[in-house]
Amino acid sequence: MMTNVIVTLVILAIIAGSIAMFVREKRKGVKCVGCPYCEAKGNDCRYNNLK
Repeated sequence: MMTNVIVTLVILAIIAGSIAMFVREKRKGVKCVGCPYCEAKGNDCRYNNLK
């Protein structure tokens, strides 16, 4: 019983963290969240230039 609660809390913490990261990055104006080739300043994804 206690292990189920702990596992559920860990999963919820991971989901909450990813949602918080997504919201924070979108507020900065990032076009593609999580993309290592995207810069917030230029709002331009360099991934297309690498192809």
